Amino acid sequence: MALVSTIYLYETYFFTFNDIDREFVQKGPGPVVSPTEKYTANAYYEPYGGATGGVNVWVEIKNNRENNNVHTIYYSDAKSNFSMKWLDEDILSIINDDPDFPNSNRSIKLKVGKEIYHENGLACKSLLMKGDYDTCYQD
Repeated sequence: MALVSTIYLYETYFFTFNDIDREFVQKGPGPVVSPTEKYTANAYYEPYGGATGGVNVWVEIKNNRENNNVHTIYYSDAKSNFSMKWLDEDILSIINDDPDFPNSNRSIKLKVGKEIYHENGLACKSLLMKGDYDTCYQD
């Protein structure tokens, strides 16, 4: 019981995006460059569960002016309609929905360096990531 509790606490409060399984990663949309070329957004797909599983998607932002520093700002189950576009220098609009399932919309506008999204909220609960953002959104 103690081992299970320890694993649960570790997974919940010590999550980082480094835990993403990158073994079978697939390149998604991008690069999408911000208007002044300060940032570049790239999306990646992570298949899970074999033939009956699904696909997760995450978005990484590279700061082209700070030694190509890369941060993950979005992580969710991938839907059939996924795209990204910059609304201004610091705001990235991410569309992730399935028109056939209105309740599946995971679209959001994120301010780079201030906001992140994690569908299940693990990044929002993580003690290790609290200093990396001002606001964390979850479904």
